[in-house]
Amino acid sequence: MKCPFCGYEESKVVDSRPTDENTRIRRRRECISCAKRFTTYEIIEETPIIVVKKDNSRQIFDRNKLRNGLLKACEKRPVPLEVIERAVTEIEFKLQNSLEREVSSMYIGELVMDALREIDDVAYIRFASVYKQFQDLDSFRDELKKIAKK
Repeated sequence: MKCPFCGYEESKVVDSRPTDENTRIRRRRECISCAKRFTTYEIIEETPIIVVKKDNSRQIFDRNKLRNGLLKACEKRPVPLEVIERAVTEIEFKLQNSLEREVSSMYIGELVMDALREIDDVAYIRFASVYKQFQDLDSFRDELKKIAKK
């Protein structure tokens, strides 16, 4: 870390503590050359995830949009909010830990369907009916048969 006073490129950390709800670390440093002290802040660099839509348009991943989709599917169902939040966190974690910076909306939809399949069958069918765009009663019935086999 370059000293702001003399420009020397080496310093030692004198004190370190978390700030802002553990999203940053405040470091108090001392220059090895001039012995003056200065403060630096360290943050995690997050690369945004870009969602590629069906029409090839792109937008930044929005956790709230994901949560709202799950809430809508689980509306009037006995699903606690904590379960939905956990599912949102798990899906976001999978996306963040993938090596891809661009993911298709189809892939996110599959992750949501997998999560809902474990949470609530009715919520799963609600989401699947919109996501898979059922055109007729037969496609809807086929999806119900898949769930019944489970």
